[in-house]
Amino acid sequence: MARDYDSQLLESVAVRRRRLRDALLFGAQRGRRTADERLGKVFAGIAITAVLCAGCVGWSFLQHTLAKQKAEQERQQRQVQQYEQPTKPTKP
Repeated sequence: MARDYDSQLLESVAVRRRRLRDALLFGAQRGRRTADERLGKVFAGIAITAVLCAGCVGWSFLQHTLAKQKAEQERQQRQVQQYEQPTKPTKP
């Protein structure tokens, strides 16, 4: 019987400490604060996702622009080489 009382006493002390700790950390409106914290995490996740998507789009645009510039330079070099090649005179 004494053991049951001791275990009940220890459990009630643990519950009281947990409640005091929760009251200290979260205040009287701990249910509301956890919902606010969850919403904050959701919005932070959305913001991070938006930044990552914008980075991917920017990287793709940069790669496309650089590839276009390189193709244009190669086309111009081919044109210059074509015009610079001397034409062989034909013998009559």
